[in-house]
Amino acid sequence: MNTANRTPLPGTDLDYFDARAAIEALAPGAYDELPYTARVLAENLVRRCDPALLTDSLRQIVECRRERDFPWFPARVVGHDILGLTALVDLAGLRDAIADRGGDPAKVNPVVPVQLVVDHSLAVEYGGDDPEAFAKNRAIEDQRNADRFHFIDWARRAFDNVDVIPAGNGIMHQINLEWMSPVIQVRDGVAFPDTLVGTDSHTPHVSALGVLAIGVGGLEAESLMLGRASWMRLPEIVGVELIGRPGPGITATDVVLALTEFLRQEKVVGAYLEFHGEGAAALTIGDRASLSNMCPEYGATAALFPIDGQTLDYLRMTGRDEAQVKRVELYAKQTGLWADALKKARYERTLTFDLSRVVRSLAGPSKPHARVATADLAAKGITGHWDAVAGRMPEGAVIIAAITSCTNTSNPRNLITAGLLARNANRLGLMRKPWVKSSFAPGSRVVESYLQEAGLLTELERLGFGIVGFACTTCNGMSGPLAPEIQQEINERNLDTTAVLSGNRNFDGRIHPLVRQAFLASPPLVVAYAMAGTIRFDIEKDVLGVVDGKEIRLKDIWPPDEEIDAIVAECVKPEQFRQVYEPMFALQIEAGERVRPLYDWRPHSTYIRRPPYWEGALAGERTLQGLRPLALLGDNITTDHLSPSNAIQPDSAAGEYLARMGLSEEDFNSYATHRGDHLTAQRATLANPRLINEMAVVDGQIKPGSLTRVEPDGTVMRMWEAIETYMNRNQPLIIIAGADYGQGSSRDWAAKGVRLAGVEAIVAEGFERIHRTNLIGMGVLPLEFKPGVNRKTLGLDGSELYDVLGERRPGTDLTLVIHRRNGERVEVPVTCRLDTAEEVAIYEAGGVLQRFAQDFLESTKGA
Repeated sequence: MNTANRTPLPGTDLDYFDARAAIEALAPGAYDELPYTARVLAENLVRRCDPALLTDSLRQIVECRRERDFPWFPARVVGHDILGLTALVDLAGLRDAIADRGGDPAKVNPVVPVQLVVDHSLAVEYGGDDPEAFAKNRAIEDQRNADRFHFIDWARRAFDNVDVIPAGNGIMHQINLEWMSPVIQVRDGVAFPDTLVGTDSHTPHVSALGVLAIGVGGLEAESLMLGRASWMRLPEIVGVELIGRPGPGITATDVVLALTEFLRQEKVVGAYLEFHGEGAAALTIGDRASLSNMCPEYGATAALFPIDGQTLDYLRMTGRDEAQVKRVELYAKQTGLWADALKKARYERTLTFDLSRVVRSLAGPSKPHARVATADLAAKGITGHWDAVAGRMPEGAVIIAAITSCTNTSNPRNLITAGLLARNANRLGLMRKPWVKSSFAPGSRVVESYLQEAGLLTELERLGFGIVGFACTTCNGMSGPLAPEIQQEINERNLDTTAVLSGNRNFDGRIHPLVRQAFLASPPLVVAYAMAGTIRFDIEKDVLGVVDGKEIRLKDIWPPDEEIDAIVAECVKPEQFRQVYEPMFALQIEAGERVRPLYDWRPHSTYIRRPPYWEGALAGERTLQGLRPLALLGDNITTDHLSPSNAIQPDSAAGEYLARMGLSEEDFNSYATHRGDHLTAQRATLANPRLINEMAVVDGQIKPGSLTRVEPDGTVMRMWEAIETYMNRNQPLIIIAGADYGQGSSRDWAAKGVRLAGVEAIVAEGFERIHRTNLIGMGVLPLEFKPGVNRKTLGLDGSELYDVLGERRPGTDLTLVIHRRNGERVEVPVTCRLDTAEEVAIYEAGGVLQRFAQDFLESTKGA
């Protein structure tokens, strides 16, 4: 920590680092024009940056230059039990590698605080119509995940600086918002802004409080855990002015879906957004959090609201200590982080969005930004004629209706609206359709408290929306099984099926293997669709039921805003948050007795296995010569295509492997939960049944599925068998892709899987930010076609061999040499997407873990 610019914080016994003074010394008057993000980054530099780099780094911010990298040191790392756990598995493997080379493994620890929330491993085995669903689902979760939870318990006691919130308590983002973030941190007598990275792309959820928080891949999180800086160039900071107010009956979900569509169209990919204006000031923290949460869906990296009175109100509502609330206000006003101090802030771009124009909406059928107004469902061809035949499901049947995901369950207003709509439906005798698997999975135990206080939990339960768990469920592909008779009818009739969920993800194949299309919706709309039973139902116009001769439509049961707001004010109380969180976090104070520093790997586990990243081919040189294509892919390839997270099917490569390992089909669990075992996770590589690989041509047609063509044989086979074939030949591989490659959750296995398959480079028209950094973290070279050049203009069909030539430096051009089967040689310039010197160093070392091992052993030589 630097000592320059350290000064007393008035009215306290604390100090702070005066970024304003440091900026004004360089450029008088400049601080008042800096955006919120720039002020937070400047404080971080003044407090943590090497003095030799400080002046130039601050100039990059003040003058809005992007010539050089500067370091960022987030205050903490938050993880869930998918990437957070695999990060700790990697660190345990790193300890082994250090011990094998004569180092002290006990010295390998996270340097910054790490908070791990176990929230991604619960499946909805029992739906919300079962009064014992929560207990049953939790028991299955514990049984299936015994190996994972054993490792997590070891890690909690073996590593310094690791706290764990065990399963059954909520979702990391909602717990982060409701309790973990202090907004202003205090350490060693110094107050400073809370900043963090999380192993999930929805980490910006907590930015609703004015906290700079971004989602990173597990590999980047590992690097930050170990004390390395995140090297960055000044991002594009975009101001988003919100004007107007939402109209009657409009939920925060409707606002979020409208803004997601708008921001995608405005091309904010990679930008840091700052919401401001009269419309932003009127949004509650719950509303803001829903919007910040969807940051990856509109493509931005961060989505911030400045600290203001709404922030303080929320901290008080959630039971925070009054001294902390006053500290947040004092620090923010002293340092220019208070909303009123940002009126002169200048942005490179400012976008304006009118909240009063938002209408009730859905998003789908497979993209979160594909919004459609409920009033336009017929015109869009989503609703239409359908036959209601007794004993048979209709076309477009809603087979899953789930109130899920922290996007909406951290917003009390959304959930109380759903509860009131359920109450009104119950009073009229309306019911959900019998083929709908309904569920309610709040992101926090506090939700249960305030819904009980309002008398609305029983109303939701009567419609089949009982609590099935406090976890990330359907949105994460953990929707669980359908009833056998439902599954049989879908298969026999080849039925068009739908899921409606209040989540943030609806990608192809994600929600359930038998779901053809999925729509995002507000919690009350999820309840309404459970009663409608089909997506063909015009939710605004069609009749939900007839009571005493009166036709009942959605408008007849939708609660008025005044009633919703009154119940929120009356029933959401600070003591509910304290009663839930104080005992939960008291458990973290005592970790229990220490354990040996090296993990005792269980040889037959399909969940936790010693990682192979320092062994065999992964430890060898990447030649970038004679590469064969593993896949030729189009635009919008998501991480769900690259490494699916949902349920493992018995006829998949992973399912067949698990069966050979002695697991019964009902215990296969999800792909995501097996990511601590590379032998299982490898078999998930490009395993999505909806994958379109242009190399998988059968009888002149591209055949969808986890397929590819092995060359030079010309044989089309399942992806895993092709990977094994190439492994046996020691054949290095390449992937060719279109635009927006790697959209989706920040899952490192989308990069680990292809690297373990032997892929050395990926050439695409564009990369999603987190996935690109993950590829580098695994030693895979990301290359970008020049504008107007792609696989089609080059006439690629997958029969070629490829070389990559040139010196790898940030932003330089390399040469992609294409050797066609007819002997023709084509040279194509491509951009090297190693964007910083740090990324070059990581890539050259073979990846994040290899780089750290080298540095660690070097630094401890002779110690």
